[in-house]
Amino acid sequence: MYKVFLFAGTTEGRKLAEFLCRSGVMVYAFTATEYGESLMEQGKHLILSHQRLTAEEIEDQIVTQRPDLVLDATHPYAEKVTDNIRFACTKTQTEYVRLIRDVALECAEDVIYVDSAREAAQFLSQTEGNILLTTGSKDLAQYTEVTDYEKRIFARVLSLPDVVENCARLGFQGNHLICMQGPFSRELNTAILRQFHCSWMVTKDSGKEGGFFEKQEAAREAGARLVVIGRPREESGVTLRECVKLLQKRFQIPFCPEVCVVGVGMGGTETMTLEAISACNKADLLIGAGRPLETAKTAAGEHRQADLFQEYRAEIILSYIKEHPFYEHIVIAMSGDPGFYSGAKKLCELLSTETEWDIKLVCGISSLSYFMSRLHLSWEDAVFVNSHGQKADFIHRIASNEKVFAILGTGTEVRKLAGELLDYGMNDVTLHVGERLSYPDEKIRSGRPSEFLDCKTDRLSVLCVQNSKAKSPHSTHGLRDDLFVRGKVPMTKEEVRSITLSKLCLTEDAVCYDIGAGTGSVSVEMAMRTPRGRVYAVEKNPQAAELLYENRRKFRADTMQIIKGIAPEALSGLEPPTHVFIGGSSGSLFPILETLLLKNPRVKIVINCITLETLSEAVQAFKRLPVADLDVVNVSVAKAKKAGSYHLMMGENPVFILSGMGNPEVEHEA
Repeated sequence: MYKVFLFAGTTEGRKLAEFLCRSGVMVYAFTATEYGESLMEQGKHLILSHQRLTAEEIEDQIVTQRPDLVLDATHPYAEKVTDNIRFACTKTQTEYVRLIRDVALECAEDVIYVDSAREAAQFLSQTEGNILLTTGSKDLAQYTEVTDYEKRIFARVLSLPDVVENCARLGFQGNHLICMQGPFSRELNTAILRQFHCSWMVTKDSGKEGGFFEKQEAAREAGARLVVIGRPREESGVTLRECVKLLQKRFQIPFCPEVCVVGVGMGGTETMTLEAISACNKADLLIGAGRPLETAKTAAGEHRQADLFQEYRAEIILSYIKEHPFYEHIVIAMSGDPGFYSGAKKLCELLSTETEWDIKLVCGISSLSYFMSRLHLSWEDAVFVNSHGQKADFIHRIASNEKVFAILGTGTEVRKLAGELLDYGMNDVTLHVGERLSYPDEKIRSGRPSEFLDCKTDRLSVLCVQNSKAKSPHSTHGLRDDLFVRGKVPMTKEEVRSITLSKLCLTEDAVCYDIGAGTGSVSVEMAMRTPRGRVYAVEKNPQAAELLYENRRKFRADTMQIIKGIAPEALSGLEPPTHVFIGGSSGSLFPILETLLLKNPRVKIVINCITLETLSEAVQAFKRLPVADLDVVNVSVAKAKKAGSYHLMMGENPVFILSGMGNPEVEHEA
């Protein structure tokens, strides 16, 4: 078994001890105080001592135990201790590694270093919270520059009459002046910090004799941060991250953490499962975006030992874990449930590439189940929409379903939706809006769309829309012609439209163009067949454009966008299409096709032709352009018309339907 001597005096020392012990390395840990010893728990692979050792005593221990390595993780101010350890290692020819602190980590954790009392005062002026000043009365005048110093600063000075008099002249008096003679123990320092609710403690670089370590331990225990006047000497060594990598290589230690992706519910710990709370309690690293991380931190309890890393981007989370290979139990907190509209999907895909890691998912209470229970509604028949960061076709879904649930993301969606519902004549639906779910200031409102026209919600809210008059949409295309508002504008007839849509082979998330849209019969059916897509109806005729608006409203096709103009110019600002129907080209068929293939070289195209000239133009264009799988169908439709007691078949104009798929690899005529 490998054996390591660890001289610990910092948080990093504790982390190294935990890392080595769980890796099966025998650790002899030496701390300067009983308090330092109490931060680590003796076990099978850890022997603790809080004796202060001389250089000769350290040498004797090394000779007796013969460790493979000596780690010096003492505090930067424990210069004498470091000198003793180095001396003993040199004399016994034992490998020595000095652990130094990252400057960024040092400032981020519990210590701020400054060069003078004036610099300390300037720094404290930019902070909030009470301050315990332990630097004596000599530089006390400098601290009168601190904002609200008479209320914020508690000065600890010697109990001499002239000192007290001088302090009073500067405005330090009453319970803001503490007159005591040292030395001061950790317990007394802790009690004073807590008594006056201090967030900051100012001290000099006084070393062991000046009680620096007792102050540092007290500040950490009381939740205060140290402002130290004077900086430690410059040292060479390795950071914690570098040290762990060195140890992994030296002792062949694999990195196999347990990573739990935990659903923390709505935000309040009351909605967390016991499994989720247990995972947070066990964690030595908590990761997450702001609100989920705060929830996980609360669930872990006041005495948690876990470090925190605020981040939501999957790539950065993975990178951070790999760069900090000394954590054993990692929790990544996700709001709600990780399986319901969560960033956990992408995160788990990345984590799964680390085959030696133990990846677990812990379910949580989703916003859907929580909110619907608050409304006393079942949700097995609800349709789910996530509008957080994307456009959602609310109107069509609401018209077609009795319950629609949505996760919101900006705070303005309810107001916009209420206006759209009124525009589509749907004021008889009921909106339920939930904000700050599970928090003390939870807010749930219900009402008609007209009541929400000025509604501004919390950024992350949820919505449920009930429509008792919902009608299930047709499962196939082929709406009757008489259902459309027609006017005097030509329309693609029902039977031809059905074949046309079949040839398009639409997908649910298709981006469709209807060029020469006319009344919009094809556009409307495109929208009904592509609930997660978008439809752009392009029309140059102003009268036809008005019919497009009317039919969009009638069929509640809110994913249909009307573009007034002539193709191909009108297509310039549109996103690339996946499927295009051309019902009218105004003599510009070839440039339209060229534009479409530039936007998407693999676009699906269907063209309807009535005249032989248009048919010839379309066939020639398909030959000259990179289009494959050309298919031509001639459709002749006759419909019965009543004549007295008889029915006569009345023929419609025959229509040629051409379809093809863009293909950059296909050879075409010049």
